[in-house]
Amino acid sequence: MAAEYATFGLAPATRAGGVLADGDYQVHRDFMDFIVDGRPLLYRLSDLDAVSPLASDVPPAIFTEQVRGLLLETAAPLSGGRYVIYGCPECANLACGAVTAVIVRDGDDFVWRDFAWQTGEQADLEFNGYHGIGPYRFPGAEYRAALAALLDDDRAAHARRRVLLIGARVALLARLAAALRTIGVGADITGDAGAVPAGELRAYGVVAFGTGADEEQRSAVRRAFADAGVDVPHVVGLAPIVPLLVAQIEHALEDGPAGRRRLTRLTATGAAADVEVTSPCRVRLTAYRVDRLHRTRVHEVFDGVLGAGTHRVALDAATVKGESYLVARAPGSVLVTAVTPPEPG
Repeated sequence: MAAEYATFGLAPATRAGGVLADGDYQVHRDFMDFIVDGRPLLYRLSDLDAVSPLASDVPPAIFTEQVRGLLLETAAPLSGGRYVIYGCPECANLACGAVTAVIVRDGDDFVWRDFAWQTGEQADLEFNGYHGIGPYRFPGAEYRAALAALLDDDRAAHARRRVLLIGARVALLARLAAALRTIGVGADITGDAGAVPAGELRAYGVVAFGTGADEEQRSAVRRAFADAGVDVPHVVGLAPIVPLLVAQIEHALEDGPAGRRRLTRLTATGAAADVEVTSPCRVRLTAYRVDRLHRTRVHEVFDGVLGAGTHRVALDAATVKGESYLVARAPGSVLVTAVTPPEPG
């Protein structure tokens, strides 16, 4: 198949971490995604939880090596001239599986072809090839400019994966901070942001208020950040449930425009949830309910692949009765909503 010209670009992307319903954790990763013809290449791979090699948390020397490899300035890491395009977000081990492709020069152009799912030294194109993806021919000047810019860019500006936690329930905030650190997000606790130097405030990507923080306290924190000249998302906790708070913070940490996220809308009533998906992907819906004794009840209500568009998922009324919340997760995206109680009668 002849390679047709395509545009090439890069954009910040996030693999949202989180505390899952079964108690497991998944690590938060920020990375640069490949934008082909204006659309993230990862979105063409419908059910893949992966990140590109251009992740913000890899050591600078390794990051530079990855960029130079994509520019074909160093030898291919895999046989047959193959390069890793997306890998495991937890360990980056090839044994977990990776999307690889052959990258070659053709004149001044760069061609990506023969995409495949690979778990060993050799790729089997017949059984594991992505036959509907590529080949892509990228104009050399555009391709080199996009990748070379990464070597000059201050990546710290895209890696503010640190959260300032503020609230009255110190024990809850301590558990929340521990959970965030487990998934790779730094967290600090304070009762007065005004006492934090401006330089330190600029290191935070999100401010999260616990349920015990009142409006006066939240206003003081907003003023402190405004005086420091930094604008960050402010998250007000929906309920004292650590996995739910983690999901709210993960959503606030997501980078890039909404159009480049897998999940763009989530609403829920006592009967059904409506979730909007931008491209085919696996979606998991988890319900959190606070019962009359203030205990947390957790239920997995959906786990499956959804196509692009808006989908309605039926909910068991007993699962989401009373004070309930819903968390939707897809590769690289998370949304949270309170469940709207049914109308009386």
